[in-house]
Amino acid sequence: MPAVKSLEDLMKIRAEVLDKRASNCDPETVQIIVGMGSAGIAAGARQTLQKILQCAQEQQLTDITVSQTGNLGLESWEPVVQVLIGRQAPVFYGKVTPRVAERIMREHVQGCRVVSDYVIPA
Repeated sequence: MPAVKSLEDLMKIRAEVLDKRASNCDPETVQIIVGMGSAGIAAGARQTLQKILQCAQEQQLTDITVSQTGNLGLESWEPVVQVLIGRQAPVFYGKVTPRVAERIMREHVQGCRVVSDYVIPA
C-alpha cells in the first residue's frame, strides 16, 4: 500500500476503495455458496455443487460466482445452498439435491423467483 503523504493521497485511496466496493455490489452479479462441511458432504453437497457448476456452464451464465464454505450450522438442512443476487437479501436453501439445485438455477438464478419449497425459515 502506498504511503499517505497528503490529504490528496488519502482522498485518492478512498475513491479507489469505494470504486472497488461498488463493483463488488453490482446488482447483476450472482453468488452461490454451497456448504461443504462434513455434514454437508455426507448429505450429498458434492453432487449438489457439481450440478450447480454444470447448470451454470450449460446456461452460459457469466456474472456468477460459485464457491464453497464450511459448516453453516444447519446440519438438519444439509446440503445447504446460499444464493445472493446483487443487493437482494440472501436466500438459504436446505436439503438441496442435484435435482433441486437445477430447479434453483432455473427458477431463482435465471427467473428471479425464489423456490419457496426449499427455503430455510428464518
